Amino acid sequence: MSGVSKTSVLVEEGGNQFRKRSHLSSNNDQCSKRTKFDDMSANEKKSNFSMLNPNSNGTIKMTSSSMNKPGAATKKLVIKNFKSKPNLPENYQETTWSKLREAVIAIQTSKAIAYSLEELYQAVENMCSHKMASQLYVNLTNLVEAHVKSNIEQFLSESMDRQVFLKRMDDCWRAHCRQMIMIRSIFLYLDRTYVLQNPSIHSIWDMGLDLFRHHIAMNTLIQTRTVDGLLLLIERERGGDAVDISLLKSLLRMLSDLQIYQDAFEHKFLQATERLYAAEGQRLMRELAVPQYLAHVEKRLREENERLLHYLDPCTKWQLIHTIERQLLSEHLTGILSKGLESLMDGPRLHDLTTLYNLFSRVKELGLNELCNHFNAYIKKKGRTIVIEPERDKTMVAELLEFKEQLDNVVSTCFQRNDRFLYSMREAFEYFINQRQNKPAELIAKFVDLKLRAGNKEATEEELERLLDKIMVLFRFIHGKDVFEAFYKKDLAKRLLVGKSASVDAEKSMLSKLKQECGGGFTCKLEGMFKDMELSKDINITYKQEGVGLELSVYILTMGFWPTYPPVEVRLPAELTRHQDHFAKFYLAKHSGRKLQWQATLGHCVLRAHFSQGNKELQVSLFQALVLLLFNDGDNLSFEEIKTATNIEEGELRRTLQSLACGKARVLLKAPRGRDVQDDDHFSFHADFTNKLFRIKINQIQMKETSEEQKATEERVFQDRQYQIDAAIVRVMKMRKALSHNLLISELYNQLKFPVKPADLKKRIESLIDRDYMERDKDNPNQYNYVA
Repeated sequence: MSGVSKTSVLVEEGGNQFRKRSHLSSNNDQCSKRTKFDDMSANEKKSNFSMLNPNSNGTIKMTSSSMNKPGAATKKLVIKNFKSKPNLPENYQETTWSKLREAVIAIQTSKAIAYSLEELYQAVENMCSHKMASQLYVNLTNLVEAHVKSNIEQFLSESMDRQVFLKRMDDCWRAHCRQMIMIRSIFLYLDRTYVLQNPSIHSIWDMGLDLFRHHIAMNTLIQTRTVDGLLLLIERERGGDAVDISLLKSLLRMLSDLQIYQDAFEHKFLQATERLYAAEGQRLMRELAVPQYLAHVEKRLREENERLLHYLDPCTKWQLIHTIERQLLSEHLTGILSKGLESLMDGPRLHDLTTLYNLFSRVKELGLNELCNHFNAYIKKKGRTIVIEPERDKTMVAELLEFKEQLDNVVSTCFQRNDRFLYSMREAFEYFINQRQNKPAELIAKFVDLKLRAGNKEATEEELERLLDKIMVLFRFIHGKDVFEAFYKKDLAKRLLVGKSASVDAEKSMLSKLKQECGGGFTCKLEGMFKDMELSKDINITYKQEGVGLELSVYILTMGFWPTYPPVEVRLPAELTRHQDHFAKFYLAKHSGRKLQWQATLGHCVLRAHFSQGNKELQVSLFQALVLLLFNDGDNLSFEEIKTATNIEEGELRRTLQSLACGKARVLLKAPRGRDVQDDDHFSFHADFTNKLFRIKINQIQMKETSEEQKATEERVFQDRQYQIDAAIVRVMKMRKALSHNLLISELYNQLKFPVKPADLKKRIESLIDRDYMERDKDNPNQYNYVA
């Protein structure tokens, strides 16, 4: 042969059970090729057409003697061309297809295949190699289509039970998948050559799916009955009945594989879900308490997630969960909160509140917004009842601290310390605690006084420190901090002067907290009080070195730092007066230009008393000492005589005599006996008084703070505020020179740290105009000008 010659080469690939035929072109008479030989069965040789031609040349003969003979020369492998082109047997295509058709039908009818799979595979390969692939694909498609059509009839019976129908559909689908896998394995060569080279046609597997979808799944009656049956099974499972989960999973996977899941099933499924949960939500909101309803919603969400895990397609997840959240939560947000939030908070029921927060956080934005708003309203409502009612004044601060601690616990444990809830809680506290002006500030100051007194044994230093930190949180919410300062200063003065402070460290810690919160200007007077106490200690040490007989300790108080005490004129014994004058002379000699004003109301003494049972030391106030010293000169004195001799104010004298004659340590006897001191009562020294202690402290009967004293303190605060307002107005006007009324008011609100009414600001502006600090503009009466 001249020109292009063709050579057949047998090549076996690794582990495959088939051989590929390749045609090589060559311009030479001979072409060397690398050939790999393997043991070949008789069937394999018969299936290759090059072996069927008896005149085939190119046969390679090898003798064993030449291969095994020692020292024989190695011979080269020579491959020669065919002298003539091999021919196919007659009717090869029909014969081969008949064999393949018989095998496919055997697979479809679950019968044994008469031929080996290797032989069938080789037949497909040979047909494809001889350009019969297109017809082979058409024949196979028609054969599969005919089988699929033959299966339709079994689903058209009207009387079939739904469960039986679904089982039959599942069996049909599973059988079809098994058959197509087997058919594809036989026609794999067709799938990997002809189908890949023609993108417009389906693979064998997709062709089988397409035929099943078109003839069975897309049949209106069959599809409707299948979907309705699936929906019924899911509805029964949601109702608590046991159903065949594997059947559901298989049929829903079938719809997904056939790509009709969304169009045929998902829309109807979501509609049925919406109807179910809409009705369920309305019914259960009426029947169940909020904790039980929340638990039910949580359970439903968990169940639906399990359905997604077990048999529903993942693409349904978002719409399914969103439908449940909308019907069981979004539609009932206000109803749930109005019905149950207050009872959950009052508990507090932390587990249920955590569930509430987690569920509401699923409703984007709207859920947590609603919860936060109702949380805020709850705090304002409950907090206002604590603050507004006067009968709760004694326990107000303790209740507020407990309430704040409870809310902090809820926010941190249940609401994940969400900043929105933290801010809402602060805003609500600031709102309700200032609903009753000045009173909370006063009561917080008195609560601090109670905890810092020496008699308070309730807490260790660490517990007291933690308590002060909590009190400072309440203090931050108060607008009238100057009211707190006034009452705190008055109580601090008593603790320092009478020696009733529990701990100097605790006092200074509280002072440090106030300074950190409000700045040095707020605490400068309080710091001055501590400084006076320390300087007084140094002065007393120096004075004792003078060698005076009486042990006298004097506290020198700077008038601007301490509360204002009304001067009280009492008659002191000559001995006390002499020591008083001696100290004044000593002090003024060292500090010229100062004036001392003695405050008898704050003094206290230690007296030595001689009783028939033995001597005692009596720790008393100055007023108590003045009364007792009178009995050195007389055994029996009337009320009027004591009053005249001491010049103590009548009410104070009655309380003093009560403490000496009617208290626990009765060093005086009263006639007639009784709790109250009358004008005609007589008092005598109780010589037979006994007590197991050597030093006895006789407490002065404290007069409860009267409303007049409270008003006086508030009046001082109001007066101080007026000075601050005046200073702020002048400061603003000096900087701006000219300003309209509204802008001036706005600027003052920004600068002033206490609540003030516009009418009060207007009064102070008028006062400053009268005093020529500022004036109204001649052309515009609504504008003010600064007067330099």
